[in-house]
Amino acid sequence: MSRIKNAFKGPAFIAFTVAGDPDYATSIMIAQTLIRSGADILELGIPFSDPVGDGPVIQRSDERALSAGATTDKAFALVREIRKESEVPVVLLVYCNTVYSREPARFYREAKDAGVDGILVVDMPAEEAGMVMDHAQETGIEQIFTVTPTTPPDRVKKIANLAGGFLYLVSLSGVTGKRETLSEAARPLIRRVREQTKMPLALGFGIADEVQARQAVEAGADGVIVGSAIVEIIERNAGDPERLERELAEFTARMKAAVRNVPGGS
Repeated sequence: MSRIKNAFKGPAFIAFTVAGDPDYATSIMIAQTLIRSGADILELGIPFSDPVGDGPVIQRSDERALSAGATTDKAFALVREIRKESEVPVVLLVYCNTVYSREPARFYREAKDAGVDGILVVDMPAEEAGMVMDHAQETGIEQIFTVTPTTPPDRVKKIANLAGGFLYLVSLSGVTGKRETLSEAARPLIRRVREQTKMPLALGFGIADEVQARQAVEAGADGVIVGSAIVEIIERNAGDPERLERELAEFTARMKAAVRNVPGGS
C-alpha cells in the first residue's frame, strides 16, 4: 500500500506550506511541526515567480521564499530532511515551468530520490499530461490532478483515469485564500465526482477552520487541504519561531481532530 493510500484510512488532514518560507531552516521546522502535530499528508509548494493559481497570501509566501534563496534543489533537500524522521506522504505542488525547465525525467527522478510520493503540476491540464505521465509511472510517483466546479462529467472521468493518489477538488472558482464559509459549490462537486470514481477526494481552496473542515467531511470528502490559513500563521509569526511553532502545532491539532471526529466520516 502506498503512503498516500495509507493516509486515507480515515479522513485526512492535508497541510500545505511553501518550501523555503520564510527561510530554509525555518521551513524545516514548519514541516516537522505540521507532521508531528497530526498532518496526514504534507503538501509542499515549490516557490514560483508567477503563481497564477494562488491568492495574495501564498503569493507573498512564494516571494519570501524566493527572496531567501529558495530553489528546487533546496525543496528536494527539505524533503530529504523530512524523510530522516517521518514516513508521512509528501506531495509537491509545482508549476509547469519549474518541471519543464529542469526537464521532466530529471525532475521526477530527483523527486523520487528525495522521498516525494506525489506531484501536482497545478497549471498542467490533463490534455498535456503526456509530458509527465511516463516519468510518474517509471518512478512510482502518484500524479495528482485537480477537478473544479466547472469540470464537465466526461472530463472528470478522463482525469480520474489518469490520476493517482487522490483527486484535488477545488471547492470554488478563483484562486487560493481563506473564506468565511464553505463554498456552496463544494457539496455538489463532491457528490458528482464521487459518482465517477472511488479514488480519495480531498477538498481544498478556502478551508480555514474546524467548522469548514467538518462540513467538508460530512459532505463526503475523504480529506481536506488547508494552505492559506497555515501560511498566514507563518507570515504573522515569522520573526518569533517559538510562537510560530506553538501556533502551527495548535492549529494542526485542532484541524486533525475536526476531520477525524466527524460521525460517519468516510
